[in-house]
Amino acid sequence: MSRDYPYTKTDDELLLCVRLNDCESSFSVLYDRYWDKSLGIAYNLTHDKSQAKDIVQDVFISFWNRRNTLEINNFSNYLATSIKFSFFVHIEKERRRRIIREEKLDPQDEAILDEQIETLFCADYFSNLLESLPEKCRLVISYSRLDDMKISEIAEKMNISEKTVEGHLTKGLKIIRAKFRIDLLLLTILYAMYLHDTFSRQ
Repeated sequence: MSRDYPYTKTDDELLLCVRLNDCESSFSVLYDRYWDKSLGIAYNLTHDKSQAKDIVQDVFISFWNRRNTLEINNFSNYLATSIKFSFFVHIEKERRRRIIREEKLDPQDEAILDEQIETLFCADYFSNLLESLPEKCRLVISYSRLDDMKISEIAEKMNISEKTVEGHLTKGLKIIRAKFRIDLLLLTILYAMYLHDTFSRQ
């Protein structure tokens, strides 16, 4: 078989190999295929090549670490969204670091915060998304994504059918994805306003 065989596969085929077989060669193909495009997206946000590289690298590492649980329908869109989200996490880190410096807190607190900030940011954000869901959708998503329960376990716990659980899961995730896209757009607009205000004061 040709050594170039993985490069002839579609994104969906490569994703399946990565997800089911932990295939490093398929991951490498996706990495090579989307590195330049991803770097361009990150650079347009950061205007800093080194920072852009760090963000893209982190996104690909996160993808590999979560490869067995992610449900990706469009890898290009997944990368674009992940890069934007990582960028806004970076901004949140900088904001909290600035607060620490201004309040003259112990530098050790900053090091600890740096390790925890992304987890806290994501947890808070996801918690807010959950609160926007109808009660049963919220419970199903919480049991599934936070407690890692299977559909059959959720059905038994809530005393509903597995089909009903799947329905709530599909509906809840659809609402979350839609709200996430809107939030990203709003964050992009806010950041553009922030840049404009910053440069206006210079």
